[in-house]
Order: sequence, then structure tokens, then C-alpha cells
Amino acid sequence: MVGPVMTARAHDPDTFSALLPPFVRKLSWLYAPSLADFAFALRTAFAAIMSLLIAMWMELDSPQWAPLTVWVVAQSSRGESLAKARWRVAGTLLGSVAAMTLIAAFPQASGLFFCALALWIGLCCAGATLLDNYRAYGLVLTGFTSAIIATGAILEPDHVFDISVARTSYIVLGVVCEATLAILFMPSVAPHARQALHARLMGAFGNTAQTVADLLEGKIAPAVMGTTLGELVAFNSQVEFSELELEPGSRTGDHARAALAGLLALLARARGVSLLLSGGVHAAGARDAAQGYVRDLCALLRDGGTDPADMAGRVTRLQATWRGRQATQAHPALAALFVELLAGVGHVLSEIRASDNPVRHDRFRFRVTSRRHAIEALENGVRACCAILGAWLVWEVTAWRQGAAFISFLALVYGLLATRENPVIAGTPFFKGGLYCAAVGTVLAFWVIPAITAPEMLVFALLVPMTIGGLAARNAATAGYAFSFNMFLPVLIGPMNQGRYDEVAFLNGTLAFLCSILFAILTYRMVVPFSIDSHMRRTAAWTARRLRGLGAGRNHTTPHQWLAACAGSLVRILRNSATVPADMVERYMRAELRAMTLGLSVIALRDVARRNDLPPATQQAMALFLRRWQQGRAGEHGTLRMIEGRVAHAPVAPQAEQERQVVLSCLYLVRTLLSPGEKEASSE
Repeated sequence: MVGPVMTARAHDPDTFSALLPPFVRKLSWLYAPSLADFAFALRTAFAAIMSLLIAMWMELDSPQWAPLTVWVVAQSSRGESLAKARWRVAGTLLGSVAAMTLIAAFPQASGLFFCALALWIGLCCAGATLLDNYRAYGLVLTGFTSAIIATGAILEPDHVFDISVARTSYIVLGVVCEATLAILFMPSVAPHARQALHARLMGAFGNTAQTVADLLEGKIAPAVMGTTLGELVAFNSQVEFSELELEPGSRTGDHARAALAGLLALLARARGVSLLLSGGVHAAGARDAAQGYVRDLCALLRDGGTDPADMAGRVTRLQATWRGRQATQAHPALAALFVELLAGVGHVLSEIRASDNPVRHDRFRFRVTSRRHAIEALENGVRACCAILGAWLVWEVTAWRQGAAFISFLALVYGLLATRENPVIAGTPFFKGGLYCAAVGTVLAFWVIPAITAPEMLVFALLVPMTIGGLAARNAATAGYAFSFNMFLPVLIGPMNQGRYDEVAFLNGTLAFLCSILFAILTYRMVVPFSIDSHMRRTAAWTARRLRGLGAGRNHTTPHQWLAACAGSLVRILRNSATVPADMVERYMRAELRAMTLGLSVIALRDVARRNDLPPATQQAMALFLRRWQQGRAGEHGTLRMIEGRVAHAPVAPQAEQERQVVLSCLYLVRTLLSPGEKEASSE
């Protein structure tokens, strides 16, 4: 028995990896990649080389731009690649038109030309800050495509149309090559996409259910809830890519987004109930009354079922059990909160089932827009505008022969970094990847490319570094380096049909490339730099202002819109809070989570008041609450207790009793969250 056991352990990959030095283990992405990572790297490398060879066969003047496009649009999923390719083509076409317009408008006035170009690129970067996903990339692509074409046509403005057509041809060629290889490597995308979406939805439901159960039992820290929120927000932004892989016309993505929005609502409501049970007014009585509900609901959530239909049946049976409980009448406001939580679980499961089983002619739509950061958009636009003007000034003063290339590289780097949440942080690995790219490009340009005499040799020469770059792109720790390495390697070596870069041309081009990255990082640090502290203050003020506005009769913010905006802002801050003290981050997180829960209750009260289904006395009490809420005075001088008393003792029709319990539960939760003890806990 000893021999086989020892042999099995000796061949265990984890045991073998543990014996290696730490610096070798860090390279496991290179010597022991997963099959999916290796397939992605090899597929993309072949697509890039194929686009380069086709561009050279077509005798295009700058074939190196085709493989750059391949690396730009290549993504881990087919849907992401399709989305990025679509917006890249659209941005290229619009950028080509803008470049021709600028050249035609300022043919002999370089100062006016570069001022107009800087304003245009600044406008594109500012607009991209207000958009999501690859729509933002398409807009910044419009800006740097304009710069690349316009600077390339400065010396020969009469040929700007030819240059524009050539640049567009490279983009389309790269997109087609990447799509062709992806289709060959990933046939039958739709069934796999549906299975993957279902698995991710059930995984998100399981993780959220565990978090909700921990919240109700008082076992969870805010940091854990922040992680769960981050996963839900990231998943929500990727649903549209899964839609592109599925059958056209199905509402699978809309139902998936509705399920994720329901999970956000579950977290917010569970957070409020947990605060109610852990402290504040009548905490001991609330805990005693809630024991049965917590026990039943946590047992359901921790079950870990994978069949949404079976889980939905269990929810229905539990709802029937709760309706028959006599204890429900002893604490109606608290009971209503748990009934609402259970109904939320059932709603999420129904949306998951609808996503798994699409029906024809489904008219369901679900869209949630994220928060628009107007101030940061303005800062991003001003920063990009100043960078282009500064680069033009450098060219004007130094008369550098590579000045046009420097400006085009700078516009390209700015476009690639402008859509990042924190370009300063993203710029450092981007520059390091550029250094690796320059080093490998030096070896290829000086010793390998001069010895190549056939296309087959070029394939073998580029396949190894491109495959390594593809593997690095799939590893989280090296993805930032691979971002610049993969795209700019073919640009630096510049393979051509009739010649090659000599040493001087290569070094000048590489210097322009590296200087453009350094110049971009410098401007990001000096011109209205991104500050997480000021961003947190702006977000806190925005949340407080929006929270008060939820009570207005003309306000139409839905619960899902409110939660998505708050969660997105909170997750962004958590991702960029490395330099912020941990206690400050936790204090801010508690305040944001509290605001999310308060907002849900205020929206529910506003909607009930708008329906006007309750008696006049109750409607007047709710109108008083909403008016004082907008003034920021809802928690003063026992206002909430007085309003609760009016609502509780006002006679209502039997059919309106459930509506009144909803109102009482919301007022009860708001009173708990606004109590001095809870305010201090959220701001400590």
C-alpha cells in the first residue's frame, strides 16, 4: 500500500509545483498552461500572422497594422471578440472621415490643425468615459484613428483618402482573420454559450445565497459583501457578450440581467434586515420574532441546489408555510420584510428559468444604465487635449524626424488607456510590456528578419513570441504587460515585401514608441490626475443627493437602477482603493451599503403613495414622510414613529392590508437605519 501512495503523490502536479522555487512557480502560465489558454494563444498568433501575410501579399504599404488589430479584438469569449470587432470597425470608419475633414479644413495651418485634432481627441476621450464596455473603446478608437491617419498624411495631404482607405483595410483584414480562426476553433458557439451562462447564473445565485444567509446570521464582514457585489457587477457587464453568441431575437440576456438585478436587491434587503437584527431599536425583540424566519430561509439558501425549478418549488412551499404561521401576526412589519426576501428569491429563480428556456416572441426587456461620471469625463478630455498639444509642441520645438510617429503613438496609447478606471495604475505595466516588446523586437529586427527569405520562415519566427504573448494575456499577473507587447511587436519590427527597417529606423521608431508611453503616463500624473479621495467624496455627495431625491413624486428611479448605480460606484472605488486606509474604505462601504438599503425602502414607499390605494389618512402620513425625506428631516423629532403610528392605526380595506404591511415594514427599516446607533456604526 505504501508504494502506490508514494508514487501517486510524487506525480501530483500540486506537490511537484510546491517543490519548485517561487520565481519558477510564477512562470507556470508559460510552462504549464491550461488547454483553453494555449488554444487562445495559438489561435490568435496564427490569426495575427495570417493577417500579416495577407497584407504583404496584397502589397499594402504598412502591413504591420493588420496583426495589431487581431490582438486588439481577440478576447477570451466569442461574444467579446464580436462586440469589440464591431465597435472597432465603426470607430475606424468614423475616425477616417474625421481625419479627412481635419486635413481638408487646415491644409496649410499646422497650429490650427493640431489644436483641432487635440480638441477632437479630447472630445472622444471625454465621451468614452460616459459609455460602457466596448462602446467606450469604439469612441476612443475614433479619436486615435483620426490622429494616425491625419499625422500620416501631413507630408502628403493630397493622398489622405488613399491613406484612410489603407488604414481601414488593415482594420477590416485583421477583424476578418481573427473571426475566421475563432469560428474554426470554436464551432457551435450557441449551445456552449447557453450552458456557460446558466452555470454562471447558478454560481452567482449560490454565492449570493450564501452571503445572504451569512448576513441574516450576523456572520459576514462588509469586505465579503463588497466582493460579492463586485462579482455581480462584473457579470452584469458581460451578459451582452453572451447575447451575441446566442440565437438572435431571444431575450435570454434580458432575463439574465433581471436575475442579477434581483440578486443585488436580495443583498441590499438582507443587509437591512441584518442591521435591524444586530442592533438599533427593539433589536432583542426583533431577533426573537425572527428566529423561525432566519432558520427556514437560511436552510433554503444553504441547500446549494442546482435546479432552479426545484428551488422555486421549495420557495413556494415555504411561502405557504409562512402564510399559515400564527406568529406572523405578532410582528407584522418584520414578517413582511422576510416575506419580501423570500419573494425576491423566487423572482430570481423565475428569471433564471426564463433565461434557460427562451420562448418565441418574448417581449421582455430589461436594461440598466450605469452612472455617468461627468466630472471625470471632463478631466479625461482636458488631459487628452493637453497631451496632444504638448506632443505637438515637442515636435515643433525639436523638429524631431519621428515627431509624426510620436504623436500617432501617443494618441494610440491614450486611446488604449483612456477607458481604464485608473490610467496611472494601468500605465506602469503597459510601459513594462513596451520595454519587453522593444527588447524582443530588437532581436527580431537585427538578427532574425534579415535572415528570412520565405514567408514560412517568417511564420516560425513570429509564432514563438506571439504565442508566449498570448499566454501572458490570459494570466492576470502578466496581462498588463502582454497588452502592449502583443499589439506593438509587429509594428516595431515592420516587416515589408521590398525591404526592412535598418538599425537607425528601428531605433528611432522604438524610441518614439517608448517616449509616447512615458509622455502619456507623465500627463496622466500631472494634468488633473485621478484622485481616489476626491472620487470618493464626489460619489458620497452624489449618493446623498440622489437618495434624498428618490422621495420626489416626479422621480422615476426604479429599484434596479438605484442598486446598479450604487453598486457600480462602490465596486469601482473598491478596485482602486489600494492607497486608501482600510478603515476609511470600510467606513465608506458601510455608508454606501446603508444608502442602498434606504433607497430601496424609499422607492417602495414612493411607489405605494403614487398608486393611491390606501386611505386618505395613510396617504397623508406617507406624503409627510416623503416631503421630510427630501428635506433631509425624516429622522427628526420622532417623525417616523408618528408616521408609523398613523399608518398602523388607520382603518384599511382587507384587500389593502398587504400594501399597508409593506409600508410598515419599509418605515420600520428606515427608522432602524436612521437611528443614532446605526448612523454611528455606518460612519465609524
